[in-house]
Amino acid sequence: MFGDTGSDELTLVKLGGSLITDKTQPFTPRPAVLARLAAEIHEALDTTGPLVIGHGSGSFGHVAAARYRTHEGLVGPDSVRGWAEVHDAAARLNRIVVGALLEADVPAVSVPPSAGCVAVNRRITRWELAPLRRLLDAGLVPVPYGDVVPDGAQGCAIASTEELFWYLSTAFPVRRVIMVGRVDGVLRGDGQLVQTLTANGFEELRENLVGAAGVDVTGGMLQKVEYLLALAARGVPGLILNGNVPGRLRDALLGEDVTGTVIRQTSTDA
Repeated sequence: MFGDTGSDELTLVKLGGSLITDKTQPFTPRPAVLARLAAEIHEALDTTGPLVIGHGSGSFGHVAAARYRTHEGLVGPDSVRGWAEVHDAAARLNRIVVGALLEADVPAVSVPPSAGCVAVNRRITRWELAPLRRLLDAGLVPVPYGDVVPDGAQGCAIASTEELFWYLSTAFPVRRVIMVGRVDGVLRGDGQLVQTLTANGFEELRENLVGAAGVDVTGGMLQKVEYLLALAARGVPGLILNGNVPGRLRDALLGEDVTGTVIRQTSTDA
């Protein structure tokens, strides 16, 4: 089983931008996929314990971010305009995600990182988490997302969902992290699935990871794996799975074994 159910520790779920949007078409959500994923989350809600659902920006934020080089900071005369546009695009997708969750009777509440996060060199150094903590205490499901935040070194930075989850893991006990994308997990160059990945095994795969399609200014699969390995080193297991397969997210939330890549500190971890 991937993570015991019924714990007071957080479960962190990321809905990948390439899954919930068409990353080849600007500002194009995938409403049927979102509706199904939201329904699966609802089906497991009674057993997950406290839950935070994050999501990427997909064809909303990443396109504008690439145009304005927002991930590099305030680098030109139009950077401030770019900051505003990228934030607006990310927030628009967040409203769509929260709406789908509410439609499925998941008590979701938007949590904009730009309202409380500060970064330095693209790493979050402070996040006012008292509101998010109160949401969890009340039984709500906070929904943060990849966003543009002030950065003390480069003016602004994109705080990816992985970075948000890393920071949450420093402030809350976290039981597991589930990354939901469009592939079965980490794939070798020949397309074969890596079922279990540890730091030692990752070094052999680093140059041959298969990434996501479309524009991604936050690092794609490589960044996901690196963050999950860092979390695994602190005892938090991660799972990368394919959200295009009906029922797979629900089963993972219920603690059942599913097809995917489990990322652990060592291959012998339970």
